[in-house]
Amino acid sequence: MTYYEDPGPGYGALPPRAALRSDASRLSLNGTWRFHLADSVATAPTGFERDDFDDSAWDLLAVPSSWPMHGFGRPAYTNQPYPFPVDPPYVPDENPTGDHRLEFELPGWWHGPAVLRFDGIDSCARIWLNGVELGVVRGSRVPSEFDVGEHLRPGRNLLAVRVHQWSSGSYLEDQDMWWLPGIFRDVTLIARPVGGLTDVFVHADYDHLTGAGALLVEADPGARVRIPELGIETEAGRQVMIPAVEPWSAELPRLYDAVVATDAESVELRIGFRTVAIEDGVLTVNGRRVLFHGVNRHEHDPVLGRVIPEHRLRQELLVMKRHNINAIRTSHYPPDSRLLALCDELGFWLMDECDYETHGFFLLDWRGNPADDPSFEAASLDRMRRLVERDKNHPSVIMWSLGNEAGTGRNLDAMAAWTKQRDPSRPVHYEGDLSCASVDVYSRMYASHAEVDAIGRRAEEPLDDPVLDARRRAMPFVLCEYSHAGGNGPGGLPEYEELFHRYPRCQGGFLWEWMEHGISRPGGGYAYGGEFGEELHDGTYVLDGLVFPDLTPQPVLAEVRKAFEPVHLTVDPDARKLRLANRYDSADTSNLALQWELADDGVIVARGVLDMPVVAAATEATVEWPKKALDLPGSDAERWLTVRAVLAADTAWAPAGHEIAFGQARVGVPPTAPRTAVDAAVRPAVDAAVRPAVARRHGGAVELGPGRFDADTGRLVGLHEWDVDHVPLELWRAPTQHDARTWDATTLDRKTRWADAGLHRLRYRTVSLEKTVSLEQSADELTVVTKVGPAAVDAAVLTTYRWTSTDGRLTAAVEIEPVGRWTVPWARVGVTLGLPAGFQDVTWFGLGPGPAYPDSRAAGRVGTYTATVDDLQIPYLYPQENGARGDVRRAELSGPAGRLELAGDPVFSLTVRRWTISELAAAAHPEDLVPSDRVWLTLDALQHGLGSPTSGAPILPAHDLQPQAHRFTFTLG
Repeated sequence: MTYYEDPGPGYGALPPRAALRSDASRLSLNGTWRFHLADSVATAPTGFERDDFDDSAWDLLAVPSSWPMHGFGRPAYTNQPYPFPVDPPYVPDENPTGDHRLEFELPGWWHGPAVLRFDGIDSCARIWLNGVELGVVRGSRVPSEFDVGEHLRPGRNLLAVRVHQWSSGSYLEDQDMWWLPGIFRDVTLIARPVGGLTDVFVHADYDHLTGAGALLVEADPGARVRIPELGIETEAGRQVMIPAVEPWSAELPRLYDAVVATDAESVELRIGFRTVAIEDGVLTVNGRRVLFHGVNRHEHDPVLGRVIPEHRLRQELLVMKRHNINAIRTSHYPPDSRLLALCDELGFWLMDECDYETHGFFLLDWRGNPADDPSFEAASLDRMRRLVERDKNHPSVIMWSLGNEAGTGRNLDAMAAWTKQRDPSRPVHYEGDLSCASVDVYSRMYASHAEVDAIGRRAEEPLDDPVLDARRRAMPFVLCEYSHAGGNGPGGLPEYEELFHRYPRCQGGFLWEWMEHGISRPGGGYAYGGEFGEELHDGTYVLDGLVFPDLTPQPVLAEVRKAFEPVHLTVDPDARKLRLANRYDSADTSNLALQWELADDGVIVARGVLDMPVVAAATEATVEWPKKALDLPGSDAERWLTVRAVLAADTAWAPAGHEIAFGQARVGVPPTAPRTAVDAAVRPAVDAAVRPAVARRHGGAVELGPGRFDADTGRLVGLHEWDVDHVPLELWRAPTQHDARTWDATTLDRKTRWADAGLHRLRYRTVSLEKTVSLEQSADELTVVTKVGPAAVDAAVLTTYRWTSTDGRLTAAVEIEPVGRWTVPWARVGVTLGLPAGFQDVTWFGLGPGPAYPDSRAAGRVGTYTATVDDLQIPYLYPQENGARGDVRRAELSGPAGRLELAGDPVFSLTVRRWTISELAAAAHPEDLVPSDRVWLTLDALQHGLGSPTSGAPILPAHDLQPQAHRFTFTLG
């Protein structure tokens, strides 16, 4: 057995310890190294670790780096399957091996003991310094330190590192991500002065009943602890009671600067006082129930791979905070340690997860799973130790996680037992064992709304063992993964949130996932799985984030922000009051201000501020409406009052005025009879006699007002001066990523079902085309009946258009009726019109500013918005249905082609694109979409919801568009 196939944890490294900011001398060894990549261990050069080895012909490579991102080898993406034969602990002879060499100068002032620290190497490395072997490391995303004091020499030193892409450790690192080998985190030489600090472990508890703090710092004998702000100076190892401290929380991340020192070394710490407990089946911090509005976060940079610049770490967290995200699960490994320091500072609840996943064994019914293999026990424990020891001093870490999707087994039980013994102050999490025998919280991934409801009531399916069942039923519940993102979706977020607030046991969860893992391509755009020649890959499944790879928010992030609002504003038009519910875990509302605005048909007519009451966490208050809004005269326009809760002052993560929450309601009673949206668009402002048009035959067309219709098919072929392409009925959409996948192997995904049913290849047969009397005589209504259906089946839709025209506008009252036997839901019920390309801008009155779909629309607010046709498109890395604006009352297209007015009765969903639905569906990347000489306008009366079936959560019944009779009306003018 080779050293890289040994199932143990490696050898030579020092015991793990905390990541500390020390005043001991440090020398960064990051920079440009010599590099050579061999296809296998057998072809790697021998003796490369020697001083006299000639590496002048080698390539240059930055360290830290993931070498496939620099043109050496190729990235490869899999979700579950191992990209090599499953034969633990062995790996193939074809094992890419990267040799790294660095010559560095030791400063003249350097002397004494030192350690060499590697913060991350994927997946196995053998290390030499000046020709002396230091050891072997496995465990890619946890640090390793080696004692090198006696091996250093004045002046020139040579560090040689051989990295293998595959090793026994790869069997424990089958996370859903790109396989990217390399030395991808910092390499540092750190002085270890005699009499210095070996390690530091901070215990800082908070008593929420008294406000007192309890501090115990474990460190080397003789070390002293100083916290100047609290007037503390004491010996390490001695507990200190502090009568009053400000607690740390994700909402109020209060930190105290501390120094732990001996005569030879001092380290700086930022201490947060907080206590994590499980009380009556509820997880609490500082005595308060916490609700995780979280995301699963992988570490990924579209250019650098596993290497994450520090500025990007901060930017990620700022975007999260600005979208009301308060928690992170570090899926599925310890992140860069700098992230934890930022989480302490900015305020996040962290579930810190071990670098442990054996998901590929699921495909083998868990045969041979290393999690239950005694030969992997030492490596399993080693990974957990290195996680806990590194991160134990961070107040943001309130839960340890054993790993992800590794089945069950003795090694996971051993990891849990060790963790509880080492750090009983934090609960232990693991989702893969539904018995929860070794952990402290009940966790599920992708449970449906119905299942979450049952769990909230403690009425979930029982375990066979009544003792384990009773124990689990008494635990708090978290969704470690839910609402799988990816492209357009997911839907159903507000419904999950409502369950979290209804049941104290349900303490939120972590959306899957934070970021799309697209890899930048030299010519522009992003690559996904399968685009690097992988034999096995999971395609677009790696595109499953709430933000694009450059951290630009996707539309769903606005939906997340709305669902996660920490204050809930309800505008009550009947009581003329605002109800404010504070949903913060612990903070009051003194950091917020209230702003309001009143708009008629989307045009703001008044605005101002309201007095913000100081509302304690988990309580409510009522605020009077602004007098200015009450005194405004009535209007026959749609009048909407919008109230916004914004930051009252600058914070570390957003400026004053940043919106935290909003509420909106229609107010006022029109002085005249209510009008439909069609009336508002069609009837003149001054009541006058209407002028209905009549239909006349003219050559091969029927003319009705501004419309021209094909005399044989009844399709609209012209409007005003424009030629028109008319698709009378659409039942299909360019499949979303959620349409294209399902977790249940026994169920076909929606994309396949729609394709099998032929929704993308409808054919149209004109059944009848008639005026009120006949084509030879005039009439004020043109009726067109069309039978629409796909080839090879008897299912169809009878579609009836009744066209009328008044005041130069054309109105279609449309009725649809399914006939035959339909076995699939529909993607949409809509009408498409092809118009000249000269339409460039769209103004609409409806939901905005972003897209809105049946189950993803909470972030929309009624108003008037304007955007270009191009800006309405969402550049998903894998093109799909996108950009629909919902509840549109009326809209206008404008540009060099002229001006076209649209209206719905009462509303419609509006999509405007420069390509057809079929062209959108056929594209593999955004750059494949080439604007045509037409603008394609789709008016949807109904559309199927987005859901989250990618990972098993069924779509809510209300948003499942089953074939049905329906009527809708639209007007063109």
